[in-house]
Amino acid sequence: MSKLNVKRLYKEDINNFLPLIQELMGHRLDDAILKERFKEMFDHKYECHGIYVDETLAGVFGLWFATRHYCGKTCEQDHVYIKPEYRSMGLGKQVFKWIYNYAKEKGCETAELNSYVENYPSHKFYLNENYVIKGYHFLKSLD
Repeated sequence: MSKLNVKRLYKEDINNFLPLIQELMGHRLDDAILKERFKEMFDHKYECHGIYVDETLAGVFGLWFATRHYCGKTCEQDHVYIKPEYRSMGLGKQVFKWIYNYAKEKGCETAELNSYVENYPSHKFYLNENYVIKGYHFLKSLD
């Protein structure tokens, strides 16, 4: 199992982590659009963290903090991505252990996330982490 280091990333670090977000999304959005969206995200209860292995950025994830009526204070994991060459090394388990500890330190009672319907490997991972499927996430374009 590889040793990882999780480091908080800020607005100024966007050029470092944006390529990983683009890999996760399949390069569906223009960099300028993503930069503008992340700029706004950082102004809310959002944090971005890098996953480093031997000082190399191997992955990225975001965390949203909120209080929800159905689960209390929660930490929502967002855009969890580990580069393909770093997968199957146990990093995911280490990252989620770090997230759970960090969220507890911030007073969170629960952890939650969304996963793309077609991302079957992530479903298996999250179910093994004892996540429970509670519903469907719906999205409607307003253009």
